[in-house]
Amino acid sequence: MILIAGPCVIESEENLFRIAESLQSYHEDPRFRFYFKASFDKANRTSLESFRGPGLDEGLRLLQKVKERFGFSLLTDVHETHQCAAVAEVADVIQIPAFLCRQTDLLVAAAQTKAVVNIKKGQFMNPYDMRYSVAKVLATRGCHELTCKAAAEHGVWLTERGSSFGYGNLVVDMRSLPIMRAFAPVIYDATHSVQMPGSAGGKTGGDASMIPYLSRAAAAVGVDGFFFETHFDPSVALSDGPNMIKLDQLKSLSETLLRIDALIKE
Repeated sequence: MILIAGPCVIESEENLFRIAESLQSYHEDPRFRFYFKASFDKANRTSLESFRGPGLDEGLRLLQKVKERFGFSLLTDVHETHQCAAVAEVADVIQIPAFLCRQTDLLVAAAQTKAVVNIKKGQFMNPYDMRYSVAKVLATRGCHELTCKAAAEHGVWLTERGSSFGYGNLVVDMRSLPIMRAFAPVIYDATHSVQMPGSAGGKTGGDASMIPYLSRAAAAVGVDGFFFETHFDPSVALSDGPNMIKLDQLKSLSETLLRIDALIKE
């Protein structure tokens, strides 16, 4: 099972390493293919005053230190085409943010690197139409076969993170998981699925209590992995705190998801 976990954004070197150390057991667990996630820049924050992160150069320097110390594979997101080549020198997975999942130039620039490309499904997207974003990456990599097997072989993933449901709310249509899994491996992002966009006075709110329920449902439907933003204390996190899972809660949830996944595969 792919497991992607880490803080929403690099808050400081101290916090980054504290969280990374707490996640080391997942890297060492052979039941998981673990990727450490942290963003160097949150370019789509609600407010201009919101914390964005240390930026490209400092962020990649810190992520490289995490990689060297813990041996983690890394995932981080990009927002502009010029970032892709530099990010691919450090990260194993380049993530395309949901708002940018149709941006052809960004998808092509990411595809021109050696990194896996993880495309988050836009909150506004029909899951069937995510095939076209996958096809852009595959074609850039010389593949014109749109199947889950081809996407896996050429390093393209899709991530479900909920769909807009009126103002300030998201809903997860579990049908999207098998729909998208027909043409790419699918990761379920449980933490962003419980967001309540713009509901916290210039910030994105959320309901983290729903994370276990939705995660278990996704595991029962069948996915290739899970994405959790996590923190030692979400109440003080500088981004996405209301929809994070606490580090000490991730252990029991991940064990449950493994059991459900094994049952489904039987």
